[in-house]
Amino acid sequence: MPKIEIDKIFDVPESYLGALLVFAKPIAKAIEKSFDCNRCGISVLGIEVPHAHVHLIPINDANDLNFQQPKLKLSEAELKEVQHLIISNL
Repeated sequence: MPKIEIDKIFDVPESYLGALLVFAKPIAKAIEKSFDCNRCGISVLGIEVPHAHVHLIPINDANDLNFQQPKLKLSEAELKEVQHLIISNL
């Protein structure tokens, strides 16, 4: 949840921008532990929701960051399972 409402990532004040990456780091590490992936990728689009945020995505190659691909369709129970897996690896 953003503490300030800013549309574009590079309009975010430097102190918040740095804090965003520091906050994302342990979550990215937990994602890497939770999924069979080479690394956790980061993407900043800002198109679908008009506020600055980042997407942390388990990836094996650059195409995994292609948002044009069909999205996974997970049930609420499956999403909860993923949530618990990531939290358990924090």
